[in-house]
Amino acid sequence: METGRQFTRRELALDPVELSTLLLGAVIEASGPDGTVAVRLVEVEAYRGLDDPASHCYRGKTPRNAVMWGPAGHLYVYFVYGMHFCANVVGTEDGQPGAVLLRAGEVLSGAEVARARRPSARGNGELAKGPAILTSVLGIDRAENGVDLTDPASPVRLFTGERVPEADIRTGPRVGVAMAMDTPWRFWIDGSPAVSTYRRGGKRRAAAPGR
Repeated sequence: METGRQFTRRELALDPVELSTLLLGAVIEASGPDGTVAVRLVEVEAYRGLDDPASHCYRGKTPRNAVMWGPAGHLYVYFVYGMHFCANVVGTEDGQPGAVLLRAGEVLSGAEVARARRPSARGNGELAKGPAILTSVLGIDRAENGVDLTDPASPVRLFTGERVPEADIRTGPRVGVAMAMDTPWRFWIDGSPAVSTYRRGGKRRAAAPGR
């Protein structure tokens, strides 16, 4: 499977819901000291801004979520549960917050590097299954927050891949959020073994951490 060409910023400047379906089948590639890994995206989640109570931007702009406000085409990386990193592709027009959480993928190249980073995976389908596992396999952490995915010289790059037929796309509630739990903004490719397990969120907080 080919990676296609690198996305342009204009192509990624979409509402997060629309951007989510565009990103299914796209390829994210990251280079580090120990090698390069490319992953085909098979599961994502959309998060808007001020109108989405599950979003990191729901209460406004902060130093933590500043990247999520644009411009489009940058990587928003955040730390969660004191131990994991999660990565998002920023969409929308500059100044309008919104991003798509990268939940799971299938490793296309760099499998040896991926397995070294994820030795507990029981098979190729589990190498990048889940948002924290995906970033671990790609070697993404806080240092990559804000990198430009449309720049050929960037350590993390985003390619068009092969467009997924609409008939193969499924949608349902987002995973583990504490607000807007039933909003069907999780999108995945039907039949992919790398799609993560659904876990409904709870009501432990007055406001959700979101994305």
